[in-house]
Amino acid sequence: MDTIDTGLLILRVLLGLTMAAHGYGKLFRGGRIPGTAGWFDGMGMRPGKVHAWLAALTEVGAGLALAAGLLTPFAAAGFVSLMFVAAWTVHRGSGFFVTANGWEYNLVLAGGAVAVAIMGAGSASLDHLIFGHNLLDGWAGGAIALVGGLAAAGALLGACYRPAPKPDDESVSVS
Repeated sequence: MDTIDTGLLILRVLLGLTMAAHGYGKLFRGGRIPGTAGWFDGMGMRPGKVHAWLAALTEVGAGLALAAGLLTPFAAAGFVSLMFVAAWTVHRGSGFFVTANGWEYNLVLAGGAVAVAIMGAGSASLDHLIFGHNLLDGWAGGAIALVGGLAAAGALLGACYRPAPKPDDESVSVS
């Protein structure tokens, strides 16, 4: 294992366990699935219960897979999809910086996962153990992660995102 493999291992584990922790929180902390479902319903991701389960299980699954370096480009696609949906539904109106509820954090997690998909999981990974090499690294891995993740996010948003209409400023009468 060389320094690049060590760096990839650290990056994969940090990104992966961070994502998995978010899913764990949806499953076992705070309002759990019912609370998360209400939150999803409130933002327009309907039905909320389906999206709560989908988000939680994808966060745990993609997070643990990336951390372990298992099917790495597909795990990275999960990151891209999750973070694009989060950025679009929750953070896009708040600008870039996370301190103002912006999409900075989403970009870092998704971008880091795409970078890992391009570089490959490295020698300290299940991909290397199972397949004997990085699975679909380089531009193929990056394309699976980025294009696949964005396609999945677009399909999900197109099929399920129905935010409540905002009151029209012109329809409000002032007496």
